Amino acid sequence: MSSERLTRYQQLAEEIADGIRAGLLRPGERLPSVRQTCELRGVSPSTVFQAYGQLESQGLVEARARSGFFVRAAKRAARSALQTAQPSGEATPVTISELVFELLGSTRDADVVPLGSAFPAPHLFPFDALARSGARAMRRLPAARITGALTAGDEGLRQALRRRYALHGVPLGEGELVITNGAMEALNLCLQAVTKPGDVVVVESPTFYAALQALERLHLKAVEVATDPREGVDLGALAALLERQPVAACWFMPSFQNPLGALMQPERKRALVDLLARHRVPLIEDDVYGELHAGARRPPPAKAFDREGGVLHCASFSKCLAPGYRVGWAAAGRYAPVVERLKMSSSLATSIPPQLALVDYLEQGGFDRHLRRLREALAGQQQQALRLVERHFPSGTRVTRPLGGYFLWLELPPQVDALALHHRARAHNISTAPGVLFSPDGRFTHHLRLNVGHPGDPRFDGALRLLGELAHLG
Repeated sequence: MSSERLTRYQQLAEEIADGIRAGLLRPGERLPSVRQTCELRGVSPSTVFQAYGQLESQGLVEARARSGFFVRAAKRAARSALQTAQPSGEATPVTISELVFELLGSTRDADVVPLGSAFPAPHLFPFDALARSGARAMRRLPAARITGALTAGDEGLRQALRRRYALHGVPLGEGELVITNGAMEALNLCLQAVTKPGDVVVVESPTFYAALQALERLHLKAVEVATDPREGVDLGALAALLERQPVAACWFMPSFQNPLGALMQPERKRALVDLLARHRVPLIEDDVYGELHAGARRPPPAKAFDREGGVLHCASFSKCLAPGYRVGWAAAGRYAPVVERLKMSSSLATSIPPQLALVDYLEQGGFDRHLRRLREALAGQQQQALRLVERHFPSGTRVTRPLGGYFLWLELPPQVDALALHHRARAHNISTAPGVLFSPDGRFTHHLRLNVGHPGDPRFDGALRLLGELAHLG
């Protein structure tokens, strides 16, 4: 970028900022469109985008999907983000929810290309077959069964899950499973079971933003541990951390971690479970992506190496079979009675009809066939997305190559502000998940998580190309 061009966009941004501070442009007022500004000022679209991007990063304007750029109210100024290369190792109070709500609201809009969402494309799931299973199950349901198995969940579903666990080499105790309203309820109940307000919980770095929201809600402190995009949690760093300070629990995603996509190999999962057992620290294992492996066999969860009941394994059907049905579960080891009591005192029970629909579907024998098709579609789309990122994003962009799941984690060049890029993309009906969502202290300012689980969406390739072009603007 030439110094003349740099001066022009900075000058334009400064003039608009002066107008906002002087009250000439009021909160909520729409800025001239990029095309109008080009005509009025005699500048290029690139100059206008960079000027508006700088104003976004200063918290003075915001992009609104399909509407353009608007002056922001002072109370909504963008929060500053502390950028660090490695986790500090210090416990941090969590305040992430406001940012999550603000940035991810776009996923509700069907017109937005959902690169920032957490779900694959709906057409990948067998909703017609599930509907038939639901109708069949409800027709033969005795009325008394509706209230016959409240808190722990339907016994038929728990038996089906125990069989599937055993198939993967994880025998479960008779009363260990609790059916929940999605995996998030399972994870939250398990977190409540092993912590009290003020406790320290170890999370991956970066980590799933919903984990940070759960810690915030329960008034817990987060301490981050370095996590490798291929190998997962740094066990040496974790061991040092456990020696240094008291820890109530760890919340990790050892298989296809969100957002990195990291997969811990079995020997590393075994070492993790052994390390935590020595310190008597429970592991809350988030395994919602475990079925979405690209290899021939499902990787064993950390729960497979648990001999003392210290792993609280949580999963659901939401990412692999039935999004929207909100059926998850916790295999909570020695903490299962506590989790069941917490379930009873909070939501009491999980809706019976979706549980019975899933039981019927599993009995028909089509689940693994569906999973093979789903994995193949996601793997193919990941390769397409990688080609587009390499072709269209700025030089110096680094991207993960996960062995499963449907997320890519991008490290953009240092001059690219991912939060500003998110707002620019929103103006073009594209959502992203900027990296600041995935750390309690707002790091990862030039990182993005992209959802590439949308094969067959004709908008996808164009959206990635345009996102790459916007990233070139800094």
